[in-house]
Amino acid sequence: MKGVRRRASDAAREELLAVMGFEAPTEDAARGWLAELDYEERESIVPPVRVVERDEASAKHVHVQLPPGVSSAQVELILTEEMGRIWRVTKQVRRAGTIMLPARLPYGYHRLDVSSASGDWSAEQAFIVVPSSCVTPNTLLGKKKKAMGIVANLYSVRREHDWGVGDTSTLTQLVEWAGQRGAAFVGVNPLHALFNRGPDISPYSPVSRLFRNPIYIDVECVPELSESEHAKALLASHGVRDALRELRATKNVDYDRAIELKERVLVELHRMFRERAGNGAQRAQDYDEFVRSREPELSRFATWMAIAESSRMPDWRRWPEALQHPQSEAVATFAATQSDRVDFHRWLQFEADRQLRGVAERARVLGMGIGVYQDLAIGTNPAGSDTWSYPELFVTGASIGAPPDPYSATGQVWGLPPIDPRAFRRQQYRYWIQLLRRAFDHAGALRIDHVMGLFRTFWIPDGGTGHDGAYVRLPSRDLLGIVALESVRHDALVVGEDLGTVPEEVPPALKKWGILSSKVLYFERDTRGFKAALHYPSLALATANTHDMPTLAGYWNERDIELRAKVGLLPTPADVHKAKTERAKEKSQLLKVLRLPPPPSYDQGHFTRTLTGAVHDFLCSTPADLVGLSLDDLIGETEPVNVPGVGPAKYPSWRRRTRMTMEEVSWSFEVDDALRCRTRRQPK
Repeated sequence: MKGVRRRASDAAREELLAVMGFEAPTEDAARGWLAELDYEERESIVPPVRVVERDEASAKHVHVQLPPGVSSAQVELILTEEMGRIWRVTKQVRRAGTIMLPARLPYGYHRLDVSSASGDWSAEQAFIVVPSSCVTPNTLLGKKKKAMGIVANLYSVRREHDWGVGDTSTLTQLVEWAGQRGAAFVGVNPLHALFNRGPDISPYSPVSRLFRNPIYIDVECVPELSESEHAKALLASHGVRDALRELRATKNVDYDRAIELKERVLVELHRMFRERAGNGAQRAQDYDEFVRSREPELSRFATWMAIAESSRMPDWRRWPEALQHPQSEAVATFAATQSDRVDFHRWLQFEADRQLRGVAERARVLGMGIGVYQDLAIGTNPAGSDTWSYPELFVTGASIGAPPDPYSATGQVWGLPPIDPRAFRRQQYRYWIQLLRRAFDHAGALRIDHVMGLFRTFWIPDGGTGHDGAYVRLPSRDLLGIVALESVRHDALVVGEDLGTVPEEVPPALKKWGILSSKVLYFERDTRGFKAALHYPSLALATANTHDMPTLAGYWNERDIELRAKVGLLPTPADVHKAKTERAKEKSQLLKVLRLPPPPSYDQGHFTRTLTGAVHDFLCSTPADLVGLSLDDLIGETEPVNVPGVGPAKYPSWRRRTRMTMEEVSWSFEVDDALRCRTRRQPK
């Protein structure tokens, strides 16, 4: 809350230290831990990882600290560049010293081996050389050009022949429609892997952020379909055709039925793939390379999926003890006996990647300057594959969330496990590097959800509220440097979602690293009302709303207030009255900044289309480099895709499908009218 500083209670800090592995109920215990940490730092010859900007003065300096008890030594330094070139330097060092590298290194992930000439001791460091900035809009699009794009929740978007959920063919249709109307990008929700069964289907709480959700595969575009008579017979059967007809007619995505139906056919296609693999087919070679480039994480994920299916339990914490450890003998035995099913899940990732690559290639053919804009969730499901695969990295006994603020008096508990910053460094940021590489695959831009989480995360002990939490800092400079490296390697922009409580160091850091800020119309206000277009920054993505907020039609018609009252977020008539009074004031202020006259009372429905066009024209008149127009706003949706803070029993978040198919969108004059957006550098 602005202007309010809260101090975490001693009890909360003790509890959070305990989940980090530091039991410190007394001052003496705390001093003991500090002394141990100090000793640990003193005995470290080199840190496990170092991230340096290539152009900084100290990039060629390697600081070496001799082990305790060693006063002098001949130190040999071997630096192996990512591409294989090797540098060797030897120097006499007393206690501690700096060794100069013989050359400025290229960007990349290099390895530094430090040892005594006598071979008595040695240490290893990941030496990561990064650029000073991510790719910026000026670099990608040109200094005088700004870009408009369409943002959508892929699972919700309909097409005539889908399987009850948006897929890569739906995304291709959206890309083609948007590209023909001058869009430079199409942004989508996180495509991270979900179990796709049961109530936990939020794209922001995936079972893995390293892999894709196979529900987005278009079964009818899998190459093996043309040769599998069994799969074609399945598709032609009355049972499958009836199921497809029902799924296409649903108001909400039925994840359980959609994935079950897709997998019935995909299993047959995988069988055909395995039969053809022995013939030396190019697709089989591509698959082998795909698997090699993603191991060991890929096989661990595939094994987790297979165990979760066989046990009907997508929570590894409730599996038999022997299966709770990915490197156990029991897991190895399971993977061997269920090798076909494990390979099936690897193959699904391969096919999902191939289809997404096809979408990106289509965007390039259409001349879209950015292409597909993907989303990276802030965390992962505590019961999922990532926490099972990296048990040493994720903390148990706490969740990340948000402190109390004007939107939530008790704060927010997101149910996502924190990452231990010390374990992160010991792991040499492998998880983060793999995460970014997968997120940037086939993407021209990447949105990082809750980018403040790269600076600090708010930890809340299990069973507590936001009042019981405290901030834990992360090595933001290192993490942002790796973001910049992967941005440059993939020639892709980065957008940081910086809404909410923003530490003062975040805006200048984002600017320094060339990361675009998120500017949302609903939040861009001051004491006089909505900010004028001129007050938006240039290094930003400007949108009307986000997935957690009402659509423009829902906002104007106050549908979000009705829903909040219905689900108990506005528990009393007085709360509802206050919300409606505030909304009336906001609507008046919005009309003023848009320069629109108040609509007549009988024309509220038609007015929302006028409002949408005016909002889009306003956003495009700001200095913001990127402007994202929501597909939901363009087609006049009133229902939100998500109502934060309530469970599925009260509202079907992450399920609502669009009322129009892409085929209907493509010939709708009303949609084209709402798309009104003239990108220009000078604001009104």
